[in-house]
Amino acid sequence: MSEPAERRPDQKPIKCVLVAAGQYHDIDFARLEVLKLLAEDDRIRVRIFEDYENIAAIRDADILISYTCNVVPSAEAQKNVQDFVKNGGHYFALHGTNAVLKFLDDGLVDAPDDMPVLADTLGTRFLSHPPIIPFTIRNAQPDHPLVKGIPETFETTDEQYLVETRAELDVLLDTEYDGEASLEGFVHGDMPKERHPVFYIRRMGEGAVLYLTMGHCRGHYDMEPVLDWWPEVDRSGWEQPLIYDLLRRGIKWICEPTIAKF
Repeated sequence: MSEPAERRPDQKPIKCVLVAAGQYHDIDFARLEVLKLLAEDDRIRVRIFEDYENIAAIRDADILISYTCNVVPSAEAQKNVQDFVKNGGHYFALHGTNAVLKFLDDGLVDAPDDMPVLADTLGTRFLSHPPIIPFTIRNAQPDHPLVKGIPETFETTDEQYLVETRAELDVLLDTEYDGEASLEGFVHGDMPKERHPVFYIRRMGEGAVLYLTMGHCRGHYDMEPVLDWWPEVDRSGWEQPLIYDLLRRGIKWICEPTIAKF
């Protein structure tokens, strides 16, 4: 029997915290898809939580990943996430992480600024989106390693996130809201024609946030308590192989500081 190979320096485990929880999305589906991608790198050891309140776990992690919606951290937890990034942490935020949704008595959906420190850390706050219809995404930096080889423009069917920008962003992919697609039902329903980030880097201190707004998903039971049954299973952008390419690139990027060049 041959001697086992000597451990290489790059075989150090990578401690990952995955926060996957919230409303109006099929969190089970998204959580599983992200875990399958993380499992492709056997260095990554994952702890999974339903909120951001495990201060010690996030502080001790090498990387943080979140797929949430309507998960509002406490003030202490928001500050902890911000400190994690400032101190050199690498954070990959997905889809609805920047979204707080409140269904009002008049039937409108508000997006209040209820987690300001986290929104500042992420660099954006969700405001509204048109119906789930095809829209065009532009490759804003075709020579950047995170999007190199991605088409100059491509079409996807997903939620076209319209956001408030809270910090300087290094935008990799973006989309133009045409000012005409319906935003009916949202308090922030009067949005001008302008470009919005889809995939971007927000640097802060010694670390950075990588954010991908694509990735809506919803099952039959995910609109509770607003509705007890949603007639369709929505997989949106997840039906497009490109999103898995972007997720793989993003995971590799946050795991390799020499690649990320934070």
